[in-house]
Amino acid sequence: MVDIRQTVQYANYLSKIGWGVERVGEINYFIKKFPLVGSILKVQRPEEIRINKIRELSKKYRAFQIIIEPKTDFDAKFILSLSFKLSKSPYLPTKTLILELMRSEKELLKGMKKDARRVVGGYVTPDIAFYKYEKLIKNEAGNVVKGDKNLQNTMGCFHEVWRGAVGIKKYVPPLSHLQSLKKSFKDNALFLIYKDAGAIFLIADEIAYYWQAFNGKIARKNLYQYKIIWEGILWAQKNGAKIFDFEGIYDERFPNKSWLGFTHFKKSFGGYELKYPGTFVKWFL
Repeated sequence: MVDIRQTVQYANYLSKIGWGVERVGEINYFIKKFPLVGSILKVQRPEEIRINKIRELSKKYRAFQIIIEPKTDFDAKFILSLSFKLSKSPYLPTKTLILELMRSEKELLKGMKKDARRVVGGYVTPDIAFYKYEKLIKNEAGNVVKGDKNLQNTMGCFHEVWRGAVGIKKYVPPLSHLQSLKKSFKDNALFLIYKDAGAIFLIADEIAYYWQAFNGKIARKNLYQYKIIWEGILWAQKNGAKIFDFEGIYDERFPNKSWLGFTHFKKSFGGYELKYPGTFVKWFL
């Protein structure tokens, strides 16, 4: 199984939001151009490090920075031998939680901590809205709002709820990015929302990802994100995913205390931890 960032779908997504993409031998190389000064070249969790191709593309695009995020410690040692430096601020999560999906629903529930199992209740919550190309949400008054089969309206509604839930202090992706994500992953992208909580789930190469999520005050008080994740897990299992990647938990090697809270939350679903070497950078100034 390859990482999502090495799939054609993800390459299409990045190309839609302003990155240059070179896909050579089933490996994605991402280029961010800057007028006059050159570019940044980024390679994220490739199946192998092809340093000659990296050097070739670096020269072609006048890269002033190369970023490599390897999958294995073996690749990390090779990169270090080429004068790359380990960054103290990784771009991708360096530690994540993996849940095996090749089990029954009963077994998945059994693997959860008691509090999480009690919240999800082992059933599909009927009023969680599934966002594909239709719009169907419940507002806080409990009224169902329906719209036409229009991607812009659908993503616009999701974006509006997200922005309202977190306010102006937290980053919310532009609406155009959400639309591009849906267009790139199509039926392998699921947008879920419940009251003022929501999440995006993606599937690529039989791996499901808990991609992005948000919670408002009502959601935090009532633990709505537990229900949303459970829906995402069941959807992923139904659509052929073999594992579920929670996309990041707290890593003591690169400590960020703001990650401790949601790490405790994610671990309540069970699973095992998986570590990555980190982010390696080389500058050309």
